Amino acid sequence: MNHQRRQALRAGGGLGLYALLAGAGLISPELAQAAQKRAGFDAHTLDAVLSALGAGKPAASSDIELNVPDLNDNGAAVRLGIVSRLPKTEQVAILIEKNPSPLAAIFTIPEGTLADLQTEVKVSESCPIHVLVKAGGRFYSVRKDVQVTIGGCG
Repeated sequence: MNHQRRQALRAGGGLGLYALLAGAGLISPELAQAAQKRAGFDAHTLDAVLSALGAGKPAASSDIELNVPDLNDNGAAVRLGIVSRLPKTEQVAILIEKNPSPLAAIFTIPEGTLADLQTEVKVSESCPIHVLVKAGGRFYSVRKDVQVTIGGCG
């Protein structure tokens, strides 16, 4: 049997099972697809992102550590290290102020897990990077100004 045909049949079977379970109400489409919530990703300003996430005006916190080089040669791959020492950290979001879509990422932190993240983001031009942390139902933030010599979003 053709290898591609096997893959197509396997994928079709999975979709059929998903449709059957979702149609019977046994699973929700969001759960089955592990859908990322879109709130905030379509916003084009920092204030609109904060509003979409329900953050209002987050409190500044020294319990959030943002490690990023002050000067980055290429904005297409700016490395970030984030640590939240806030108790009951639930969520960590990265916002890049001058990107076309400021919300770069949202991470859900399982209960009892240390919020210690390493990632790379695109930065369109030199600007502040904000980290927004939801902990214990409240929002906290930290920001750092970052310079890029070559923009990464265009």
